[in-house]
Amino acid sequence: MYQRTVLIVEDEFLLRMALADTLGDEGYDVVEAANVLEAVAALGQGKIDAVITDVDMPGGLSGLDLAKMISVTHLGVPVIVASGRHRLRDDELPSDAVFIPKPYGMDVIVSKLSEMIERTKRKMVG
Repeated sequence: MYQRTVLIVEDEFLLRMALADTLGDEGYDVVEAANVLEAVAALGQGKIDAVITDVDMPGGLSGLDLAKMISVTHLGVPVIVASGRHRLRDDELPSDAVFIPKPYGMDVIVSKLSEMIERTKRKMVG
């Protein structure tokens, strides 16, 4: 069985670690990045099935910038964009992205991630 790989882009170490542990327990292979540049490097290294990113990132590029880039360079890769400071509307996000406000429960992330990956898989098959 193919193990889905999720890229977590989060500059808050403890939150990134908690997400990685939770998703690992759910059977996902997890790749971690602390900023957008690390995320871009990870996207170039191998197959990523989904991305979870915070909006506010160090280094001049935001998680929203990353989501927009992924929508062009990695078609069909779903992105969860999260923030405690910003509230993004659907029309501010690329088509394969959803916004989840912080603080969120890990169950919300796991459920939304599974739903998005399954929807993408169905699009590819059908």
